[in-house]
Amino acid sequence: MPSLTLPPVPHYQEPPPTQQELPYADLAVIDLAKAGTPDGRAQLAAEVKNALLTHGFFYVINHGLSQAQNERMFDISDVPMSLVGDEEKQAFLNRSHETGKYQGYKPRQYWHLDAGVRDQQEHYTFNQQVNSAKHPEAVIPYLPEIQEFIKYNHFNILHPLLRLIALGLELPEETLVNLHGFDDSEHNASFFRFQKYHPLTEADELKTKNVWLKGHKDHVSVTLLWSQPVAALQILTDDGWRWIRHVENALVVNVGDGLEFLTGGFYKGTIHRVVQPPIDQRGYTRQSVIYFSYANEDVKLVPLMGSPVLQKAELEPRCDPAVAPTTKEWRMGRISSFGAAELRQGKEKNTEEEDVHGIVVKHYN
Repeated sequence: MPSLTLPPVPHYQEPPPTQQELPYADLAVIDLAKAGTPDGRAQLAAEVKNALLTHGFFYVINHGLSQAQNERMFDISDVPMSLVGDEEKQAFLNRSHETGKYQGYKPRQYWHLDAGVRDQQEHYTFNQQVNSAKHPEAVIPYLPEIQEFIKYNHFNILHPLLRLIALGLELPEETLVNLHGFDDSEHNASFFRFQKYHPLTEADELKTKNVWLKGHKDHVSVTLLWSQPVAALQILTDDGWRWIRHVENALVVNVGDGLEFLTGGFYKGTIHRVVQPPIDQRGYTRQSVIYFSYANEDVKLVPLMGSPVLQKAELEPRCDPAVAPTTKEWRMGRISSFGAAELRQGKEKNTEEEDVHGIVVKHYN
């Protein structure tokens, strides 16, 4: 975290927030400062439960990191994008379609978006244990800070949220924490990412209908996205697509397939997409700092039926528990096919589908 002894880094100048009036989603705000007492956790557990049943997305504030610490990590996030040359990036390419995991660079145009258009986002991904892999020379001085930031996300933000989710399911507080460890990638493949969206050309915007990343559910358990000012993220609600508002020094949290499997569909992964920013932000890149959390690799993704809440609910499991995949199987299947699989027309309007381990995965146009 920032101090006089840390290596200098070029300042990443964030674009100004949009001044356009947009139809924003009305998301709950979870104040983690209240989690220090049993009464506070009980109150937050109810708020998180309601948020997950309503949108599956919510904000987290008072997480313990300052705005200066936040800005420092966004400064560092641009290092692998802007301070590493194309030739060196090639040495750290991640071929996720072949490996079924993320580590290193995903180059621009690696994924197919729509109508023959390739994506214009690049990202650099770290394992939980950053020293388990080699990194570009420019990134090395910042590895200690990145490692501490990952640990903070995991233990000081993710774990408190998992405890609140468990309480909302009337499970022992540590139930989900125990399934989401901090270990080497053979035991838990959670990952931390710096991501940068570059604008599409006008011709490609027309072909993709201004969509930069199709509507989808994350395949992890929980995603922690650090809020940034370029408006582009939208979620699908009962009232259609709604924008996510920027909240300074907050996180935008959503659940994905992992938690949907573990709750038998009681909590559903939220459908979200990335689109062209509003007019006053067009031409800017969109920088993201994200922690994606999986359950441990060997966890079988079946409902946690020790939960009295799930016992009473009408569940909608994604598959028969007898053939449910493990986290590793689901991770490898989803990552290998994403942006590469030939999609078929979906049964629902404006959807396309593919099968992963015999389970239908939908993509939303």
